[in-house]
Amino acid sequence: MTDVSRLPGAAHHHWQWQTRAACRGLGPGRFFHPAGERGEDREDRDEAAKRVCAHCPVRAACLEHALRTREPFGVWGGLTEEERRRMLSGAARRRLAV
Repeated sequence: MTDVSRLPGAAHHHWQWQTRAACRGLGPGRFFHPAGERGEDREDRDEAAKRVCAHCPVRAACLEHALRTREPFGVWGGLTEEERRRMLSGAARRRLAV
């Protein structure tokens, strides 16, 4: 079962940024890898997704959402799941060092 405890709730203002997203209407195929995709194919797809994100007016809100909710899959806010995990783990290490 999916853990939805980190999701911000049903209030429209939590999700309104998505209506202005550059990816809106492009479908998930560019942003979420199919099962078994590896290597150059995955890198190419991720780069294509990141090109869309690079010009997105809500990139920061998208990335904030993905980090806050620990979005486990796909490119969000211009970062892959691996890049977001590294970012979160680095932030956790910095908090512990303080």
